[in-house]
Amino acid sequence: MRRWLIWIGVAVSIALLFLALRGIHFDEFVLALQQANPLWLLPGIGFYFLAVAVRAWRWSYLLQPLKPVGAGRLFPIVVIGYMGNNIYPARIGELLRAYVLRRDEGVPIASSLATVLIERMMDGIVMIGFALIGLQSAPNVSARAGQVIAIAIVLFAIASAAFFWMALAPARTKRLAEAAITRLVPHRFQAPLLGVAHRFVQGAQSLRSPRDLAAIFLGTVVVWLLETLKYGSVARAFDLALPFGGLMLVNGLSNLFTVIPGAPGAVGTFDAGGMLAMRALGVDESLAAAYVLTLHVVLWLPVTLLGAFFMLREGLRWSDLRRAEEAAV
Repeated sequence: MRRWLIWIGVAVSIALLFLALRGIHFDEFVLALQQANPLWLLPGIGFYFLAVAVRAWRWSYLLQPLKPVGAGRLFPIVVIGYMGNNIYPARIGELLRAYVLRRDEGVPIASSLATVLIERMMDGIVMIGFALIGLQSAPNVSARAGQVIAIAIVLFAIASAAFFWMALAPARTKRLAEAAITRLVPHRFQAPLLGVAHRFVQGAQSLRSPRDLAAIFLGTVVVWLLETLKYGSVARAFDLALPFGGLMLVNGLSNLFTVIPGAPGAVGTFDAGGMLAMRALGVDESLAAAYVLTLHVVLWLPVTLLGAFFMLREGLRWSDLRRAEEAAV
């Protein structure tokens, strides 16, 4: 991976973290952390891992046209993927879980990555819905914040619509990909790229079944409702009485902002989105910062530790992160 891409991501994260934390009073921030009740973090962690379990179930649906794999088998692979995203740049965790799935189940990486992309698009659509619902609970949405939110939602909606159009029209997508590759790509690269395009279309076949599409969408809604309960549990630790719609807004914006390329673990990107939502809800800056940063730690630490455990149990090494990237290439 090119180092300059990594440093650009780090610079983006630092800039967004600065914007997120500007205006807070350090002594008030520390006091809010000291007064928080850590016991409320435990149910939040529980809700988070329930959401991960539903994610594993959802992935099993997406993989059915390729190979039936049980949700119980996929759970540790999903956790390993989150661990990879948290410690390595460029969301290499997505490649890592596709790599592990190919190693253990023989599913081609390009096909499994197509299912991962479907997951992300589904997540994005639900997050857009959560953000729009949550805006009804936000009394302090400035014109500039509203413009940022609107632009982010429109861009992701366009990208999602384009992707699902391709996935739901596999024959047309295949023809367009073949035409573009044969016309624009040097001859020696055409065969491998055509193979990737074909496996991508194969990986998107689960969207052709209305029943499976409905199950995947409903599973995604359940995932993010569980995540919202986690946000609410951490809010109780700080004695924050946020309405459920407000929690949906924080959840939606903090996760939509992680689409922005940044440092590993969504440092800065997650926090900027979360703080934007908290300001819109009228929460005190220092208290909001204590809440959002604690929420980020609760998201990052448990799944990273469990992912490292599963990684060792699966016989993976840190060098497999590099192999996953090379295999994808």
